[in-house]
Amino acid sequence: MTEIKGKTAVVTGGGSGIGMGLARELARQGAAVAVADINADNAEKIAASIRAAGGHAIAVTCDVCERDAIKAMKQQVNAELGPVQLLFANAGATSFTTLADMSDDDVDWIIQVNLMGVMNSTRAFLPDMIAAGGGHICATASMAGLLPGWIPAHVPYSAAKAGIIGMMMNLQLELREHHVFTTSYCPGAVATGMKNNNGSYRPARFGGPEQVVEVQFSTSDTTHSDLRFYRPADIAPMVLNAVSNNRPFVFDHADQRRFFRETYASIVEACYDDIDAWEAEHGLPEANPTGAALITQD
Repeated sequence: MTEIKGKTAVVTGGGSGIGMGLARELARQGAAVAVADINADNAEKIAASIRAAGGHAIAVTCDVCERDAIKAMKQQVNAELGPVQLLFANAGATSFTTLADMSDDDVDWIIQVNLMGVMNSTRAFLPDMIAAGGGHICATASMAGLLPGWIPAHVPYSAAKAGIIGMMMNLQLELREHHVFTTSYCPGAVATGMKNNNGSYRPARFGGPEQVVEVQFSTSDTTHSDLRFYRPADIAPMVLNAVSNNRPFVFDHADQRRFFRETYASIVEACYDDIDAWEAEHGLPEANPTGAALITQD
């Protein structure tokens, strides 16, 4: 079990949306919370609301794309709240532009915020967790990462979110002996406002603020035309329940199991059927005698 009460938690992207819900629920369950966000006003607003409700929270301004900013955030949190046992690497950005229409800045921004933001945050706080002999990292991925064919016009986003899942799962192999656990949260449909608002805080080095391109979906080109969107306050307890139980994944819509089955049971199993048929007809290739090392002769 991962304890929440009495622990220090950092929530990146904590000034709005899912991060806001997580920060408030963490405080409600007894954690001291650092609300980190690229938007200083948003971070302070949420931290103030937690304090007004009797919780313990501070606001920290941080751009997760910048390693120096994360180091400064860590120093501030350690000085004001003490060592961090819980990291919720949640900061993210989205795009509804087709890949052919995206600029280099568009692609770099999506990858840097969603994937490298989690990587940067994890690398900053992980050594202290290992040294302390315990901790938990929960990274906000997406159903678009678990099921990349789930939503159109999301190529860099899906790639980054799939990378988060791979990162968390592989990292857990390194952490078995240290009692540090990882969880990938894959939101299915949460009302966050990110689609409409995230372009307003795009940093200058990625092209500056930009209006999010609207893409209209029809019921024939997306699997989620009938989704029910939940509020951040409603999904936060689900996430913390999974973290408390050291689950490697947490989802928020049980009915989306069918999308997983359709993708992996149908598509992936069919591909395994193909290789089964190939091996039955052609036999197995001869194993390389030197294992992974390929020795060639001229």
